[in-house]
Amino acid sequence: MRLRQHLLDTQVHASAPVLSRALFPPSSTPGPICGFPPSTDTVTPKQSRGQERVITGNRQTSWAFADAYVAEDDALRWARERAREAGLRSVSPGTGAALRLLAAAVDAKAVAEIGTGCGVSGIHLLHGMRPDGVLTTVDPEPEHQQFARQAFRASGFAGNRARFIPGRALDVLPRLADAGYDLVFCDGDRLEVLDYLAESLRLLRPGGLVVFEGAFANGRTVGSGPQPTEVLRLRELLRTVRESPDLVPSLLPVGDGLLCAVRR
Repeated sequence: MRLRQHLLDTQVHASAPVLSRALFPPSSTPGPICGFPPSTDTVTPKQSRGQERVITGNRQTSWAFADAYVAEDDALRWARERAREAGLRSVSPGTGAALRLLAAAVDAKAVAEIGTGCGVSGIHLLHGMRPDGVLTTVDPEPEHQQFARQAFRASGFAGNRARFIPGRALDVLPRLADAGYDLVFCDGDRLEVLDYLAESLRLLRPGGLVVFEGAFANGRTVGSGPQPTEVLRLRELLRTVRESPDLVPSLLPVGDGLLCAVRR
């Protein structure tokens, strides 16, 4: 076992320079990530700021453990299966647990969700919300929302805990109340993420949270070489959120990346 771990660590250490060069092009200072401007801060060797830590087998195991830390019930597994059959990508268990935590942290009574899917993320959000909270969830596919409705019911949530609105998000969101929401979760069309951000800032009360799923884009967000337009949009979103004076941001390394920000 020790020999196997030694070989694994050796392989990962050997690949570390390649990863480092991809994320940080050779220069006198660490290069920009995702087109972000380089930092002007003075960095000492001891700080190693901007340098990637080696991802060992132990760390990968730890992340896998964290992703499965909060067990999912039969209703969630049923919703995941329906999503798989429909060709939809559901949030990971770790991402779902983070959504549950965030909803509880802001004592959410009103949550808006962009992208109902088959209800996996909605169940997690409802578990974190107040008992009298209402989830408003938007999706262009009414059939998917019917699956989500069944999953919510199977999870024990009353029918009045969720409001399903079929339609394109950018057609629906302008009809929702200003400053009427504690949390907005965005898991829709990545080409529209900047528009989702603008709408979210209008919908959120001060102290509310906006959350974007899929910020890593399966590693393409920090990948080198030409990238599709949706990845370029995500990079612009990351930069916009980080630089906004109205937001307190964080990028959580769960699932495919969870970009979170509190509205001041």
